[in-house]
Amino acid sequence: RPVGAPCESRNVPLDFTAIDFETANGSSASACSVGLVKVRDGQIVDRIGWLIQPPAGHDHFVEWNTRIHGIRQSDVAEAKGWADQLDDLAAFAGADVLVAHNAGFDMNVIKRECDATGDACPPYRYVCSLQVSRRVYALESYRLPLVAAAAGFGEFPHHDASADAHACAQIIIDAARRVGAHDMQALAETVGVKMSQIRVPEPAA
Repeated sequence: RPVGAPCESRNVPLDFTAIDFETANGSSASACSVGLVKVRDGQIVDRIGWLIQPPAGHDHFVEWNTRIHGIRQSDVAEAKGWADQLDDLAAFAGADVLVAHNAGFDMNVIKRECDATGDACPPYRYVCSLQVSRRVYALESYRLPLVAAAAGFGEFPHHDASADAHACAQIIIDAARRVGAHDMQALAETVGVKMSQIRVPEPAA
């Protein structure tokens, strides 16, 4: 079956967690919200999201970012910081492969936030739905809303972290169905993209 052709089976036993961050400014350590969506057996089974108070030194909000996602400094004033929320993120994601649209950005957020707070960075494996979509769909643009539409996911509030993670999950589910991939490794191999891993420093001897 050529890549991108519809798969006869409607569901695939696919497990992963989709993730999306919004940032307060140009710093990757300035996450101000996160959205997470859990997929089991090719079906969305849970969705969660929350605001994050960026760490000191990365906590200024610039108008450009606020114009995109609508989050202001006052909105995160009572939110927990990264160090207090990392356990919640890790508990939701477990040992899943993470998926994000332009995943290098989101994985760098995890790494840089941990650098800024001194927390140990989880060495998550991940796949980029932007890379997958370029191999599966023939589109003029691979922006998240356009790819989501091609995957059969209707309009959603783009740049709401939970909604973006939901859209990303739907893209991966649809792509896996189209190519007949039953897990994330098979999907990556079938469409010819790399399953990467966040690089974390080796502990000092």
